[in-house]
Amino acid sequence: MSGHSKWNNIKRKKEATDAAKGKIFTKIGREITVCVKESGPDPNNNAKLRDLIAKAKQNNVPNDNIERVIKKAAGGGDKNNYETMIYEGYGPSGVAVIVECLTDNKNRTAGDVRHYFDKFGGNLGTSGCVSFMFTKKGIVLVENNGIDEDKLMDDAFECGADDMNTEDDVIEISCEPSELRNVREGLTEKGYNVLSAEVDQIPSTYTTLTDEDHIKKMGLLLDMLEDNDDVQNVYHNWENPEQ
Repeated sequence: MSGHSKWNNIKRKKEATDAAKGKIFTKIGREITVCVKESGPDPNNNAKLRDLIAKAKQNNVPNDNIERVIKKAAGGGDKNNYETMIYEGYGPSGVAVIVECLTDNKNRTAGDVRHYFDKFGGNLGTSGCVSFMFTKKGIVLVENNGIDEDKLMDDAFECGADDMNTEDDVIEISCEPSELRNVREGLTEKGYNVLSAEVDQIPSTYTTLTDEDHIKKMGLLLDMLEDNDDVQNVYHNWENPEQ
């Protein structure tokens, strides 16, 4: 895993959400709605909802917003039926891209995603065309505020982690997706400041773009995808040294 480019990609996502917090509220709210409808509104009995509430708080979603979404979904106030759709394709110069969506209109979402790929020099592929290049991993980011890294490593491994990378003021801890909750909750209980904890798609290889037009178009493709309310997550193997 390339910890350096991984953290750069996360920083890029964080900067984008900081510029449009309403978008992240909408996306997480949609995930919570689906989760409540599937498994109920009590986080004590719905582990996935508990994870989503933690994710919402990590993204500075106000408690009132979280509670409002849960109550609306539980009371049947949200009539939308969302489906999970996953699209795979290639950006400029063959950059691999996976797009995860939650949508109440598959035709609209598929049309939007295809349009973005076509407009910015890529092409939408078939299911499985790039996903074989990625591995799902739990990624926990811990603030590096002068902590003892050896102790953190011991604590993280004790909680179920399997790797650790240090990058400036952030330490990236990876684990199997099934261990993500244990690692996040365990490190939080031990007093570490967990910045985020999510299942991510880690590419086996990275692609570097050198053509300025391709770099511009790849950036615009990611911006358009991430700005779409139906798009929950975008994964890619573009290693951009300027990020």
